[in-house]
Amino acid sequence: MDPKYTGEMLRHLDKENELLTVAYKSMSDELHKLQVEEEMLMRKFYEFMSAQGPSKKVPSDDLSVCILVLKSLLCMIW
Repeated sequence: MDPKYTGEMLRHLDKENELLTVAYKSMSDELHKLQVEEEMLMRKFYEFMSAQGPSKKVPSDDLSVCILVLKSLLCMIW
């Protein structure tokens, strides 16, 4: 590498490092928000299922029930 470009390369790498740090913090914040939202959904799901009481087992391939439950949970949150 040509020594006359080392300063320019260092500035470029510093800027890249700064941008990557900002991106990391942003993604970390977004992940935290999603984890909190997941926890809220799970609590609402538990409340919903507890309110339903014991019921017969739903076949695992019956996705329509799961979709209805998730839609109702989303309506509770929003």
